[in-house]
Amino acid sequence: MSKGLVIVYTGKGKGKTTAALGMALRAVGYDHKVCMIQFIKGSWHYGEMTSSKRLEPEFELTAVGKGFVGILDDKSPIEDHKKVAEEALKIAQEKINSKKYNIIILDEINYAVNLGLVNLKDVLEIISNKPDDVNLVLTGNHVKDEVIEKADLVTEMREIKHPFKSGIKAKKGIDF
Repeated sequence: MSKGLVIVYTGKGKGKTTAALGMALRAVGYDHKVCMIQFIKGSWHYGEMTSSKRLEPEFELTAVGKGFVGILDDKSPIEDHKKVAEEALKIAQEKINSKKYNIIILDEINYAVNLGLVNLKDVLEIISNKPDDVNLVLTGNHVKDEVIEKADLVTEMREIKHPFKSGIKAKKGIDF
């Protein structure tokens, strides 16, 4: 098998998780095993929680987070968010080292680092120590320069126009 890549989807524009899910859909088409670990999402219902079950057993979704941190209806103390993010990091390390997956997606991990829920040093260690044949995908805005330096591919989503700014609320199947 060829060397696994480190791929980053970042930026203020919409589509980071969607790009990672698109890659997962493509990989499942080749019978590759994909695991997505969600660091922030978790307490809300969103489409990929249901649709991912249709891709089993090749695709596995593990939602660990307590929901979006400090916005909308979040009333959880930051310590609770940190605890579950650290648990997500442990799960990620186990999945990466299991040698069961071709692709591991660490969804919203860049946000988790930026919010202080996860230590950057730990993320850099995961990247450095990943098995050669594992492709590692990191999503979320505010990616650190050190992660960019270690990555093979970095794509920045740039918002040009967003319906929310016109008063249009998030839509099922499009935004969540």
